[in-house]
Amino acid sequence: MLRGRAFAAALAGLLALAAVAAPAEAGGPVETSPFAVQGVDIDVTSTDATSAKNQALMDVQVKAFFQLMEKLGSPELAAQLKAKLKPEEIAPFLRSLSIEKETSAPGRYIGTFTVRFLPGKTEKFLADYNIKVSTVQADPVLVIPVYRAPEGPKLWEDNPWRQAWLNLRAEQGMVPIIIPLGDKDDIDTLTTDQALAGDTVKLDAIRKRYEAASVLVAQAQPADDGGLHVYIEGDTKLGRVNINKIYTPETGGDGTPVAVETAATLAFQKVMYKAYGVQAAAEAEAKAARDNTPQLLAVTVPFSSPREWNAIRARILNTPNVSGVDLSSLDFGGANIRLVYTRSLEELQANMQRMGLNLSQGGAGWMIQPM
Repeated sequence: MLRGRAFAAALAGLLALAAVAAPAEAGGPVETSPFAVQGVDIDVTSTDATSAKNQALMDVQVKAFFQLMEKLGSPELAAQLKAKLKPEEIAPFLRSLSIEKETSAPGRYIGTFTVRFLPGKTEKFLADYNIKVSTVQADPVLVIPVYRAPEGPKLWEDNPWRQAWLNLRAEQGMVPIIIPLGDKDDIDTLTTDQALAGDTVKLDAIRKRYEAASVLVAQAQPADDGGLHVYIEGDTKLGRVNINKIYTPETGGDGTPVAVETAATLAFQKVMYKAYGVQAAAEAEAKAARDNTPQLLAVTVPFSSPREWNAIRARILNTPNVSGVDLSSLDFGGANIRLVYTRSLEELQANMQRMGLNLSQGGAGWMIQPM
């Protein structure tokens, strides 16, 4: 029991150091790591407010960890891990956490956190469950939701369209989607009329504030029979977006109703994910083509005897990604060759090292010598 209490006290101390309180109204760059979980709610009751907060700092990382396992893995994996992992086994994965908002009362603490986990450690952990995490994300897209309500267009005001985008919490997805906070700086930077008019200067200013690669104005207005007419047009790093569609109310897989605003934001996310998949596949194909393109490198190979030359040449030819050695000149002191290889020069050097050879560049050019 004492050991458990000592661990809890030490962990609470570490988490208190890791927890950074964030101002309630703080705009600017948004973290887009796939190993971060935003909006993790916690509500703890204890003997006093301090004890409740210390307990919350421990509980929130456990809750966030299982949310991350569900997001990167599957609901089944999260359930499996809940049954076997103890809090002290989850603690080493924590990188840091920050408080999005908090309130406290005698014996109670309520807070919302962003929890970050160590990428390398988490990725290795998931690999043991045959889950490969794609850590390469697309460039972030800043979305400006404008709701054309019957009483007039709304940008920063509370409305179901803006709330649906906030609820999407897509900052950590493969295509990070960022929604401006709507603080005073945002309101001063961009007005509703400027957003609807596509004011490039103002839109670019808010894009830079959030360090996004591109910005889109997403307009929506009520349609007949509870539908929602959505219009989003603009250029992103993934290509041009052109959505002009009426979305109708839907039901989820469990039969529960899905708000039409939610369905529309999820549909947009799917469009972006598909575009990212196409672009990533094209880039992978181009990289593979580059990797398989033969390259030539002029290299000097010093040696002291024909036997040594033959031994070095054999090791060169057995080096992965080396497809040929063209002899330019040969004398008693060494050889000048043209090395034919594929993939990168850095990979070639690493492969040479594994063969006991050092490929380096000096004043006289590239040289291969036994290590």
